[in-house]
Amino acid sequence: MDRLLKIREKLSQKGLDGVLITDEKNQRYATGFAFTDGAVLITRSRAFLFTDSRYIEAAEKTVSPDIELRMFGAGKPLPALIKAELAECCIEKLGAEEMSLPHGRYLDLERRLGLGLMPCQSIFYELRAAKDEDELCSMRAAQAIAERALDDVLRIIRPGVTERDIAAEITYRLLKHGGEGNSFDPIAVSGANSSMPHGVPSDKRVEAGDFVTMDFGCIKDGYCSDMTRTVAVGGATDEMKNVYDVVLRAQAAGIDIARAGVTGAEIDGAARKVIADAGYGEYFGHAFGHSLGLDIHESPAAAPSAKTPMPDGAVISAEPGIYLPGKFGVRIEDVLILRSGGCENITRADKKLIIL
Repeated sequence: MDRLLKIREKLSQKGLDGVLITDEKNQRYATGFAFTDGAVLITRSRAFLFTDSRYIEAAEKTVSPDIELRMFGAGKPLPALIKAELAECCIEKLGAEEMSLPHGRYLDLERRLGLGLMPCQSIFYELRAAKDEDELCSMRAAQAIAERALDDVLRIIRPGVTERDIAAEITYRLLKHGGEGNSFDPIAVSGANSSMPHGVPSDKRVEAGDFVTMDFGCIKDGYCSDMTRTVAVGGATDEMKNVYDVVLRAQAAGIDIARAGVTGAEIDGAARKVIADAGYGEYFGHAFGHSLGLDIHESPAAAPSAKTPMPDGAVISAEPGIYLPGKFGVRIEDVLILRSGGCENITRADKKLIIL
């Protein structure tokens, strides 16, 4: 079933005549084309992509013939073109992305289009929660690029190199191996800084006996990868080895029950129990994982509050961690595709404790 058909089924379910898509990621999901400052209109029977002179030629070469192209610009303001198509298609009930549109623009669009917009962001949360095979192919490719970058970066980590050096090398290697950009700003933290789950790379130099935690990913065909590895430099204390082992066992426990039909809370709980039983429960403050795809954080999550069963084709991270303030932290992250019979771990990088 193609995506336009899926969106139209949602329109029917929600009693809408059409949906106006302004979020760039949702536009890409619907049309396969990435652009800025335009809009996509999908009705029960027609689909339109509104763009300007910067993107029209690329759109003509890329977009399916099922999607009609309209170019706005000088003398042809975007709202006027949209309004004309709304009238042509007799649209009365129009949905819009209430979570993506700034409130001021939402109100301005209602005024300029001459009709009230009906919140329907949930259409895209629901559809994007389960990835199709084309999406999964892109995500596997993005993950492979990230792992090639990791192999390269491990060769430069030694006492004296700074966290910024490591982060810069990660970005360079992701691009070098075919990434279109970072999924997010890479995290590279060492020693006591590794106790901060989202620490920012600094000028701190790696020292012998440090843990170094690296969390990063790239974009391929618009889709994100995400992974975290924690390595030791020069050696590791018994405490460091024990914490690493607890995190690895917790991740394995979550992965073991991760499948479609299981709630995110159940997946999170399996991992959380391992950490709590080891005496580190208070040092695991975030969720087991999040969905990812066109955005690095999507729904549904593998979190204590997530009570909805995971759909078949959901892609989630598996990233428990333990963070001991002022000492060190450990996080290990893979990416899973959930199916009814279990999950596929698309992260191939070794997870045994590496001591550089």
